[in-house]
Amino acid sequence: MKNSEVQVRRKPRQSRAKLTQEALQESFVRLLHERSAAEITIREITNLAGVGLGTFYEYFAKKEDLLALTIHLQVKQHAEHLKSYAQQQLELSTVVEINRYIATIIQFQLQQIQAQQWLWAQTFLLERQVSHIETYQKSYSMMLQMWQQIFAPVIHNAEQQLRLALNLHRISYGFISQSLLINPHYQDWDALHTDISLAIQPFLAAVSDI
Repeated sequence: MKNSEVQVRRKPRQSRAKLTQEALQESFVRLLHERSAAEITIREITNLAGVGLGTFYEYFAKKEDLLALTIHLQVKQHAEHLKSYAQQQLELSTVVEINRYIATIIQFQLQQIQAQQWLWAQTFLLERQVSHIETYQKSYSMMLQMWQQIFAPVIHNAEQQLRLALNLHRISYGFISQSLLINPHYQDWDALHTDISLAIQPFLAAVSDI
């Protein structure tokens, strides 16, 4: 499968057009819960979305473009959920202990991914097959900014924020993606949480204003 950038032929400016594109994305995701992307046809996607084949090509040149966009939106939604959860934790606490704060967010992240485990396993696989390097960099940057925003209320040094965000993303993304790529039915989530928490400890210890 050839790498491609996210290329959308027609941007959904009107509400109806936006709903159509979303229906195509949602149909693909529903099918992806059942089997691999390589086995899913454009015709199946359009049939499930309730639109004609020609409508698909109004928005996407090929299936890989829909795949790449779906991956980006999956990562974006995940980042938004994590930021929202982190904000809730701050609002519920009068005193924030950074180690517990981060451990709680990592636990939430793992729970969110476990809840859609097959989809995430396929997402990590597809990311390597269809995402152009610029698309991958965009998602990487988005997740890095997310972690910086999560750390900002408890770490006030910008350089330390960036370093911790960078290393936590490297660790969590690497541990989670490798676990699901090797075994899409991975089950040892408690151990994975422990391993990520242990791996991030040296970087937390280096933060001077904890």
